[in-house]
Amino acid sequence: MYQQKHPLILASKSPRRQDLMNAMNLNFKVMLKDVDESYPDGLSPAEIAVYIAEKKAAAFEADSVDSIVVTADTIVALQHEILGKPEDEGHAAEMLTKLSGTVHQVYTGVSLSYAGKTQSFYDKTDVFFNVLNSAQIRYYIEHYHPLDKAGAYGIQDWIGLIAVEKLVGSYTNVMGLPTEKLYKALAGF
Repeated sequence: MYQQKHPLILASKSPRRQDLMNAMNLNFKVMLKDVDESYPDGLSPAEIAVYIAEKKAAAFEADSVDSIVVTADTIVALQHEILGKPEDEGHAAEMLTKLSGTVHQVYTGVSLSYAGKTQSFYDKTDVFFNVLNSAQIRYYIEHYHPLDKAGAYGIQDWIGLIAVEKLVGSYTNVMGLPTEKLYKALAGF
């Protein structure tokens, strides 16, 4: 069993990540820093997620923080297209229309940093979406406002209940934090 020896900082404003860390019974503080989430061309989806998570971790290097800093980044990939956070409701509808009736992948990169040491990993989940009609997509966007979510959806929301046929991989990864891998990583860090 993981025995928490050091304080934890979750460098994320995501309420879903905070909920997952609380559900894991971890004691943590939330600290935020603005980070440019751009990435170089030519990276795979997994490499992009890890690259951005490591950029977020690097933002804390100058601070003398006596805590393990946990950073994460989640992206949705449909074939070779990266679907980040939508710019507006029209963009969200476009993304959900693309995802309708497909299998896509969700990647979350996670980085743990403490005392100059960094460990990073990623998880991948295949998500099988049912076909969504335009009324369902419109309803979801109007009632759940998914502009802060990669791929324009949250699996824990209404859309996850009606659209997700099955998953191959971690459910919590799709929520934004692969708790199974995080637990193992913290235990060995």
